[in-house]
Amino acid sequence: GCSISTMVNKYYIYLIFISLSIFLGCASFQSKQEEDIEVQFERAKKFLEKKKYFRAQEEFNNLVIRGTHTDLGDDAQFYLAESYYLNKEYLLAITEYDRLIRRMGFSPYVEKARWRVCQCYVNESPKYYNDQTNTEKALSKLQELLDDYSNSEYRKEAMGLIDELRNKLARKEYATGVLYIKMEEYQSAIMAFEGLIDNYYDTDIMEKGHVGIIRCYSKMKKKKEAEQYFAEHQSQIISTDLRQDALSLSLIHISEPTRPERIGYGGLCVEKKRGGGGGGGGGGGG
Repeated sequence: GCSISTMVNKYYIYLIFISLSIFLGCASFQSKQEEDIEVQFERAKKFLEKKKYFRAQEEFNNLVIRGTHTDLGDDAQFYLAESYYLNKEYLLAITEYDRLIRRMGFSPYVEKARWRVCQCYVNESPKYYNDQTNTEKALSKLQELLDDYSNSEYRKEAMGLIDELRNKLARKEYATGVLYIKMEEYQSAIMAFEGLIDNYYDTDIMEKGHVGIIRCYSKMKKKKEAEQYFAEHQSQIISTDLRQDALSLSLIHISEPTRPERIGYGGLCVEKKRGGGGGGGGGGGG
């Protein structure tokens, strides 16, 4: 009986010893792992600084897997996204920034990550004559950023980008109207120019929409509509050259495109009274 009891005691002591060894080993391993993660993180950042983006991506990707629940989890995720962004791989960068924004809302990197997403979409925004899906996404993300961070350090730059992108979309709309004119689809052209005026009223190109509509009426030989439109909207046509174009188009009856006949000022002034007088003043300004 004593020998069995002694064996049981020894067995329990052995179990305690094993458990303690495992616990201490795990603690030591975890401490070493965290130390290794910090070393790897610094190594990855050096690759990034030296513009060795592919090496940085490998290291940060590995760190994201290993260090998700450590203090460096959000750092690794942010710099993984940065390694794609700085290598101009914008769509991959967006995926990684979004992962940080969704999963790590507590992180101090969130605002900058959201700004980077905006920059990625801006960089992916093509020339105005191409599909503008990424331009519209950029505008949406920029507006959301400004709404959520009213005092953002990126506010001024974001506002500038919004103006730039809206002008691009306005050019797209204007080009559509011009194309319809070339196709002699004047009613469709007018709709395109109206879309430009309604949606992009704050852009540099908006006044060209007004001139485009007057041009359409002239092409359709609707002289009265051309004159009336000019009289009602001349105050929105600020550029001297465009104003002169609009005035000329509203005064010309296009029966012979090569030798347009100019209608006398007197008739217009009598007919339109104050409206016509404003048109004459606009012509004088040219």
